[in-house]
Amino acid sequence: MDPILLGKGITDDIPVTLLPKYGNRHGLVAGATGTGKTVTLMTLAEGFSRLGVPVFVADVKGDVAGLAVAGDGSEKVLQRAAETGVAGYAAEANPVLFWDLYGRLGHPVRTTVSEMGPTLIGRILELNDTQSGVLDIVFKLADDRGLLLLDLDDLRALLNLVVEERKDVSTEYGLVSAQSVAAIQRALLRLSQDGGESFFGEPALELADIMRVNHDGRGVIGILAADQLILKPRLYATFLLWLLSELFENLPEVGDLDRPKLAFIFDEAHLLFDDAPAALQQRIEQVVRLIRSKGVGVYFCSQFPDDVPDDILGQLGNRVQHALRAYTPRDQKAVKTAAETFVPNPKLDVAATLSQLATGEALVSTLQERGVPAPVCSRPGSRRRAAAWVRSARPSAPGSAPAACWARATTSPSIANRPPRCWPRGRRRPPTVHRRRPPAAPATAVRLRRRRRRAASARR
Repeated sequence: MDPILLGKGITDDIPVTLLPKYGNRHGLVAGATGTGKTVTLMTLAEGFSRLGVPVFVADVKGDVAGLAVAGDGSEKVLQRAAETGVAGYAAEANPVLFWDLYGRLGHPVRTTVSEMGPTLIGRILELNDTQSGVLDIVFKLADDRGLLLLDLDDLRALLNLVVEERKDVSTEYGLVSAQSVAAIQRALLRLSQDGGESFFGEPALELADIMRVNHDGRGVIGILAADQLILKPRLYATFLLWLLSELFENLPEVGDLDRPKLAFIFDEAHLLFDDAPAALQQRIEQVVRLIRSKGVGVYFCSQFPDDVPDDILGQLGNRVQHALRAYTPRDQKAVKTAAETFVPNPKLDVAATLSQLATGEALVSTLQERGVPAPVCSRPGSRRRAAAWVRSARPSAPGSAPAACWARATTSPSIANRPPRCWPRGRRRPPTVHRRRPPAAPATAVRLRRRRRRAASARR
């Protein structure tokens, strides 16, 4: 099976690829605003689609929707396709299916309150610990009495029932205060005013709807219209986390396949971890660790690598790091963190290179044969770091700039001019001469000398 072509080397013509069998080892696309992260995501989405892998991606800015339109085939696009080494290039549209929580720009996405669960509902409503505990009691009461919570009206009705039977409920399940129930009801009112009423209900979303393959064998790219949803960060992050949890709980174990069953691309991933309680972060870490064996590859996209917790960052085997601008102490720390995430290489000052990358350039490291992470676009036997200029083969939409993604790594003169730390083979290291310091004078002699100097000064 052909790998996903991410680009081509500038100096040594090294193709930068992603092996399909390691597509479920997850990945990270990071970089400052306007450095080309979205184009990289589109390149990955089209590459997986051509392999017959369904893709689900959130379109925050509205430009990922261009995957549904064929390129114009202009001379500039054809020239770059030839430079990249794409054989038989032809502009064509990708199979795309649009989704929208509000049902305006795509198929509506719905789920029931019971399927969402109290933890995620509490995160959407921005409840504190006490109010979240009351919500847990409400869901437990519904389970014990066989009450199905389909939409927000069902949840409101159950809250009213809890208020009416507050003494009995408090005796059996724990203290429930009227103030906490009122706070939950006010939060439900805010959610309804923000349009969350249309998200809860039936028919609920089926996982088979986002894991489709068209008649040509290409994976369907599911695009979530999130230009308005991103204005409610908690709702946006919680929905994607719920969908990821549903995939983890319902898909069977398949082990390592020749290609993933689904590629899940999470844009603006920092929203998933902002103000997330410890229990929720543990749940996210568990899902990311174990969903690989179910054939799902998760790709996070954010500005800084440290937006993703270390426990999860260590599970991401494929990295595409665009430029980072070290304007503030926060940015300088992010540059250092990003440099430490790559395979150590004494010939390359990654931190200095990251701040010098231009728009569309990136450092790329993917898993190669036997799952070994490759150094940043390197070539075996070469003293220089190979600069890889990744040019996407993705057709661009009419009237838009051709999709491009570069990856470059340069040798830092400050490191290249340093003497080697290891002595060449076949030659002995010269013996190290240790010079002994003269013994220190005894304290008594020092005091005598001081007294003589003082006496000589007094005579004068």
